[in-house]
Amino acid sequence: MRFLITTLAEYQTSFWLKVGIELTRLGHDAAFISFDDRSSEMLTAAGLKVYAATRVAHPADPEEVLARFGVTRLNHWLSHERFAFGAIDSASQRRKLSDALLATDAACRDWLAGGPAVMVQELGGFLSVVGSYFAARHNGIDNWFIEPSFFRGRLFFLRNDFAAPKIPDDHEGAVPEEVRRYLQKTISSRAIVIPRKDRHQYTTAWKKIVNFRNARRLAEKLSDKYLRGKRQEFGYIGSHVRTHARMLWNSHRLRGHYTPLREASPFVYYPLHVPGDMALTLRTPQFLDQIALIDLLCRSVPASHRIAVKEHPAMVGAVDAMRLLELLGRYDNLVLLPPSTNNYEVLGKADAVVSINSKSGAEGLLLGKEVLVLGDAFYRSAPRVRLLGRLEDLPAVLEEMLKSRPAAVDHDSIERYFAAAWQRSFPGELYVDADENVSVFSKSMVHALGAA
Repeated sequence: MRFLITTLAEYQTSFWLKVGIELTRLGHDAAFISFDDRSSEMLTAAGLKVYAATRVAHPADPEEVLARFGVTRLNHWLSHERFAFGAIDSASQRRKLSDALLATDAACRDWLAGGPAVMVQELGGFLSVVGSYFAARHNGIDNWFIEPSFFRGRLFFLRNDFAAPKIPDDHEGAVPEEVRRYLQKTISSRAIVIPRKDRHQYTTAWKKIVNFRNARRLAEKLSDKYLRGKRQEFGYIGSHVRTHARMLWNSHRLRGHYTPLREASPFVYYPLHVPGDMALTLRTPQFLDQIALIDLLCRSVPASHRIAVKEHPAMVGAVDAMRLLELLGRYDNLVLLPPSTNNYEVLGKADAVVSINSKSGAEGLLLGKEVLVLGDAFYRSAPRVRLLGRLEDLPAVLEEMLKSRPAAVDHDSIERYFAAAWQRSFPGELYVDADENVSVFSKSMVHALGAA
């Protein structure tokens, strides 16, 4: 097989470089499209084929380029960087997307001259990823997105689609013992699934600022951008600093407004998603404003229950504290749980769970909870899931969930569903450059893409 892989930052390239060498050892060809100058230098020094997207001049009219590649719903594709980086200049964002399209189109055409190929990218909403996707499809190349699965150390490979994996609801047959043990261990350990690449995010807002690793990277990025003239995909340094300062301020403002779990019952649980994540910006944009959704939930839940919310453990302080405090002052049926509270404890005490597409919804299913799914989640068709057809039906659906006698939990059916999801995932982790993982990941990628 011949792979064309995008890389956006140095930490990604440290991993992809090893994967490229391993793929070559396995008899495959790999080339890279780099949106980061340091990454281009690393790949070149390793003797790997690299197309430096940052060093291609593109004088063409962005509007003409976007039309040529069939990019419609432009504001939809620009939305992720608006929320991730605070990028409000639409003209510069159109230019950035146009540049990514032209750079990756040139790379695709050159790489295809050597034979058929596939494009591989981490799933994301950044304009470099979006542009690479459209350029690949324009050239008849399958674009494979990689997304960490619900299962620890396993990945989903998604073909030509930003949507969540589709798990069929006709799951039958025996549950493999490996899957059964995994699910039982997950429930007994009450450990949430954290991809290793994201573990450094699961800490307090203060520790993210007073952190040697982050301080060193900030100094490097400033030096690269302003002294060495290196180009970076994640070059919004000021926005990054402001975001972390705002998280620290928000976490400070919310202190003293938490309600212990023991005082919250009875409640419906809404776990806050990562604000601005592509799972919201691109997969379910109608619920991107989570504060507005919480407001609606407080007005829709039966008077017998409260709405309990908890910040995402990787983004404590990311929610707008002023808006959340305003809701807490408006509704006495809303409680904010301490972010350190174990998610499985909250799920265990909840009478129902509302989720857009959070993994907490899947964890609730494992505990036999009824879950109201609002968005595009891989567990949409799972047992005990209710889908909201129309927003105006929310009060009636919540009332029915809470007042009707819950059906007996069919644990076998739930396990079979998760077994079906497991069978569509593959072992390996992104951006973990340990030799063993690189070997496992590379073989999984070849298997997943080759079997499609």
